[in-house]
Amino acid sequence: MKKIGIISDTHGYWDDKYLKYFEPCDEIWHAGDIGSTEVAERLAEFRTFRAVCGNCDGGDLRLMYKEKLRFKCEDVDVLMKHIGGYPGNYDSSIRSQIYAMPPQLFISGHSHILKVKYDKTLGLLHINPGAAGLQGWHKERTIVRLTIDGNKFKDCEVITLA
Repeated sequence: MKKIGIISDTHGYWDDKYLKYFEPCDEIWHAGDIGSTEVAERLAEFRTFRAVCGNCDGGDLRLMYKEKLRFKCEDVDVLMKHIGGYPGNYDSSIRSQIYAMPPQLFISGHSHILKVKYDKTLGLLHINPGAAGLQGWHKERTIVRLTIDGNKFKDCEVITLA
């Protein structure tokens, strides 16, 4: 069983609340637009850290993190990409891969819109944790926590960072 903290679109902004809310987590996953190596390094020092680069990430972050990441967590096949869309409207850059080999969990960011949605057609859970940074048009900063137990998802929590 692993408790996962999911974050996106920090755009270089650091908030100590990240560590407070990710304290019970085994891993932290960042869905891109990290914004600075400092943010990535602080999260990586705190917990096991997986990330993808976003469209606003340049230079060093593009060298450190790939555009998409596919891996296993417990018994769950996970796919993560910054610009990914959501069920019914997957981005053209990833759509064919999702339909050819659907993951069980698809994580994306980019839109700054919090979304937790099950794709009944493909049998996958999609999570966009919204945006945790200050840059962008979103009104609330959000992150998500989720427990993966074997091939089951439990205790999905949306956390608003006031």
